Amino acid sequence: MSKFSLTLTGVAMALVANAQQGPVLTAKDYQHAESFLSYNTAPLIDHGSVNPNWLPGDKFWFRDLNSQGSEFILVDPAKKTRSAAFDQSKVAASLGTATGKTYNALMLPFRSFSYTPDNSAIIFTAEGKQWKCDLKSYECVPDDEKMSGSASGVQSGRRARGGRGNDMLSPDGKKAAFLRDYNLWVRDVATKKETQLTTDGIKDFGYATDNAGWKQGEGPIMAWSPDSKKIATFKQDQRNASDMYLVTTNVGKPTLKAWKYPLPGDKNIITIQRLIIDVDNAKVINFQIPPDPHRATLSDDIASSGAFDDADWSDDATQFAFVSTSRDHKQEKFRIADASTGAVREVFEEDAPTQYESGWGSINWKYLQKTNEIIWFSERDNWGHLYLYDAATGKVKNQITKGDWVVTQILKIDEKNREIYFMSDGHEVENPYFSQFYKVGFDGKHLSLLTPEEGNHEISLSPSKNYFIDSYSKPDVPPVTVFRDLNGKLLADVEKADVSRLQASGWKAVTPVALKAADGKTDIYGLVFTPTNVDPNKKYPVIDYIYPGPQGGSVGSWGFAASRGDNQALAELGFVVVAIEGTSNPLRSKSYHDMSYGNMAENTLPDQIAGIKQLAQKYPYMDTTRVGIWGHSGGGFATAAAMFRYPDFFKVGISESGNHDNRNYEDDWGERYDGLAANANYDAQANENYAKNLKGKLMLAHGLMDDNVPPENTLLVVEALEKANKDYDLVVFPNSQHGYGGYSPYMMRRRWDYFVKNLLGGTPPKEYELKGRLDPRNR
Repeated sequence: MSKFSLTLTGVAMALVANAQQGPVLTAKDYQHAESFLSYNTAPLIDHGSVNPNWLPGDKFWFRDLNSQGSEFILVDPAKKTRSAAFDQSKVAASLGTATGKTYNALMLPFRSFSYTPDNSAIIFTAEGKQWKCDLKSYECVPDDEKMSGSASGVQSGRRARGGRGNDMLSPDGKKAAFLRDYNLWVRDVATKKETQLTTDGIKDFGYATDNAGWKQGEGPIMAWSPDSKKIATFKQDQRNASDMYLVTTNVGKPTLKAWKYPLPGDKNIITIQRLIIDVDNAKVINFQIPPDPHRATLSDDIASSGAFDDADWSDDATQFAFVSTSRDHKQEKFRIADASTGAVREVFEEDAPTQYESGWGSINWKYLQKTNEIIWFSERDNWGHLYLYDAATGKVKNQITKGDWVVTQILKIDEKNREIYFMSDGHEVENPYFSQFYKVGFDGKHLSLLTPEEGNHEISLSPSKNYFIDSYSKPDVPPVTVFRDLNGKLLADVEKADVSRLQASGWKAVTPVALKAADGKTDIYGLVFTPTNVDPNKKYPVIDYIYPGPQGGSVGSWGFAASRGDNQALAELGFVVVAIEGTSNPLRSKSYHDMSYGNMAENTLPDQIAGIKQLAQKYPYMDTTRVGIWGHSGGGFATAAAMFRYPDFFKVGISESGNHDNRNYEDDWGERYDGLAANANYDAQANENYAKNLKGKLMLAHGLMDDNVPPENTLLVVEALEKANKDYDLVVFPNSQHGYGGYSPYMMRRRWDYFVKNLLGGTPPKEYELKGRLDPRNR
């Protein structure tokens, strides 16, 4: 080779190297980004959250964190006061005398305490011992009572569960129900005597067992009667349902995990035979109806609310009201069973052309035996509202709430005064997702707003439900917490969050935005995250964080949060990050939520693209020629769909744990939002069928022990990419489930690296390690 040729080759290599050169990010840059994650931002917020520990008389105490440490605060509704729960200086001094150590009054060596029943002393655990501190003399001495039930039960705000983790305690506190070998048992709390209530439960056909396929529980799913003499539950039949399989990764032969996990289109799904058990006589009374599909009005998990869903005992325990949901969620049957005979009366039926749901976060129906009425939730007029039914005739007496807004959760029903207290969205012009607290009469009259301040309100009712804690905020406005009575009257100012230390660290609030959907007329909303030192003269790549629902959305809570995942952290690395709540997400009208019914593969993607283009007009520094997208679970499905269906717009994608083909995901999900397999085109929505369209850079990730979204979903896409001769990147977590557990920081770092390399055109620091740190005040 000649010298001239060598020179040309050197010049060419230099040109290529120069063309590929981008910003070089250092560990210091990543450390700066990491400072915007929650474990670094939360400790810089003073007076931020109020977690009540309820006491008799609807008093409560909470631990207030501030820059100096923490203070224990007591709020008393009768006195309308907010004061110190005890003298922390005296406790610190007395405890120091007893232990020979020195304590700071604002950094006491315990995080919680309880009052003795007579309120004369507090009990806490510190230095490996239990202590009792007299509130008059402030003498702190080791306590020999070992936190007796009388001192630690209601006083400390903890809920008893019968003494064992999966026991269900009866209302009178005397019995605890539990599962053993697929049968239901009860234990006498006082004597510890155990009695077997059922005897014919077997594997895959057991009593009160819980398996929704994607979610399983070990405790019994049941509802005690008010008199503690009966149990309403079911016998779960999954004998003929299909199995799902996972295998561990380890030295030696892997362990097989197999469990019942039916898929859309399967002939046999999991069903439940409803029944009541007479506890004293160990007698099973089967309901005189065929088994129901394993479905509920909130989801297919019949304990998704945290208890036995769609189950309501009458006050005198003679009747049991419930709702039977069809396999496709289109038909709801309200029924009342005779608790003695199992005879079932059909009260009324509601049919939905798409899918029915009874609210968001809670089941919004109630059987009122005393007046023989039913409060029922329906979206029949296109908005989620309450209706009053005659339980005898099954006819509507009147519509209770009405308007272009939605009831989201019923929090209290006052039968005596015939009033309902509920959360509602859609009243505020600024943002229809802001929740507020209302009350209304059964007749629909006297609708009253109980939380007048602007913003998103989070409510916590007192044990008597005569008072409530109200914390209100906006995505960019820190929370204020107050205490009110049920007329909305302010009793006490509790806390006002102070983010001055957080702001001093360089943090800034997110920017809420209002946009138009892809149709050009429907209002949609979102959040924008920009670098804290954004340069309006530069061009920044865009990252779209997506969760398409349809049961939720990309934003999540519309209240204040100092950190929302790693959105701001990514922005600090040189991106503009957006989270847009597209059409087909809940908490709006029924027609809005149903916009993509039958085609989940739409994934709000047209709205994401339209929103990003609108934002680029407002913020010219957004570079729409470099748009990335990422999401987890449903967001993983949406990300791959974006890369395959809109390859000229989305250039880089990270798809985590996606349900890429809903024929390979649990039966209820697709059958609820797409319809039964016989009536829907699942094949047209499957991501693997469009993998050949990939143009950009795509990373796929999945946990190989994911029992929510089985990893075969991602492997189908992998195989299709390989068949199409497409390059891709893959990260697997051999023994991890859906969320990756302890490997989540690793996935986050890989996510940062991938966007830095492929969207920013830069070089990340090699193998930066994210290190979560505990709040030093949380001792």
